[in-house]
This record gives sequence, C-alpha cells and structure tokens, in this order.
Amino acid sequence: MIDRLLRLVPAVVLVVAAIHVPSACAEQADRDKPIHYQADTGDVNVQTKVGTLLGNVILTQGTLTIRADKIVFRKNADNSVSATAWGNPLTFREKRDQVDEYYEGVAQRAEYDGQKRFLELFDRALLRKGADEIRSNYISYNAETEFFKAEGRPDTRPAAAGESPLGARVRGVFQPQQKDANKDDKTGKNGKAPAAPPKPNPPAPLKPEGALSTEPAK
Repeated sequence: MIDRLLRLVPAVVLVVAAIHVPSACAEQADRDKPIHYQADTGDVNVQTKVGTLLGNVILTQGTLTIRADKIVFRKNADNSVSATAWGNPLTFREKRDQVDEYYEGVAQRAEYDGQKRFLELFDRALLRKGADEIRSNYISYNAETEFFKAEGRPDTRPAAAGESPLGARVRGVFQPQQKDANKDDKTGKNGKAPAAPPKPNPPAPLKPEGALSTEPAK
C-alpha cells in the first residue's frame, strides 16, 4: 500500500514515532559537560563561543559526537552546543539517558539545535536506533519526544558508482524483537519457573503516527 501511494505523488512525508518513555530520552547530562573540538584548521571566537572547523572535524560533548568535513558551531546559554555540519558523509551519535543505546545519524549535511535537542539530516540520510533504521533525503529527530520524521525528496546529486538512488522515497526496517528462549519452558529442573535472563536494553518499539502527506516539512 505504501509503495502504491509513493508512486502516485512526487514527494511524500512519512512520520514515525518511538513510544515515549520519560526515563529514556537523549542523554540529559551532556549539556553539563565541556565541549571538545579538533580539526585540521579552525577559527574560534573565545568570547562568543562561536567557531568554524575544517578538515577531519570531531566535535564532542559528553556522549554527543559529530564527525564531519566542516562544522560551524556555537555554545548556547544553557551550555548545550548547536552546530551545522557537512561531510561525505558526516556522522552524528548520542546516547539515550539511562539506557546503553545510541541514536546514530549519517548524512551529507546536518543541523543540530542543542537547546531544543532537535536534529535534521539532509541528503542520503540514515537514522538508526538499535537495529531499526530509516533512510531518506530528509530526516528530522526530536530527542526530547523521541519522534522522528522522514520525507521523500529528490536526490541533489547523481548516485555514485555502486550506490542506488533514493529519489523521493522513504525506506526503513524495524527488526523483530528477540523472543525469550525460556518463554516456552514453564518450569525448571527444580520444579520452579526459571528466571528469565535480563534483556540488555532492547530497542523501544516504534509506531507510525499520522498519515502520508504530500505537504513538505517546514
């Protein structure tokens, strides 16, 4: 059904949301950590805390890491960091709070607002959480609410050798949750029900929100 709708419109918007768990938002302690940066060259204003970094750039704050060819960043009043990054590709990574799991993004360009904890990925973008992932030419992600949105947009450049063009398409995969091996074993050797082994930070289930729309994201 989705493929049929995608063929009928030149661009589509697909909105997907993770079930919100208050204790599982993005790492809130990151903004209390120092901002570290390194690059081949850089122009940083110590007074305004605004800088431009070029060449093999790495910007970190706590669990937040951005790797890119170029980053323009600023330190916000609340000590969070906001940045615009370019790369071929760039990578974005941030840990969820109280969960040993990361959100990871890959794109050609990214806009990150550290105060709103809002990330936008442009051009051949990938957003991954655990084993689940979504791909399109535009993805936005709100770390506070855990909602993300993907929009089909035309490719801005021809696909390189070995690449398949995305075009105005949204692609994704949600992996099945692992079943408990002891689920069907009602009792153990001592006649008692065996204790289920702990599941180390299973991915939060994702569900779609809203309907497909031809309206572009604002």
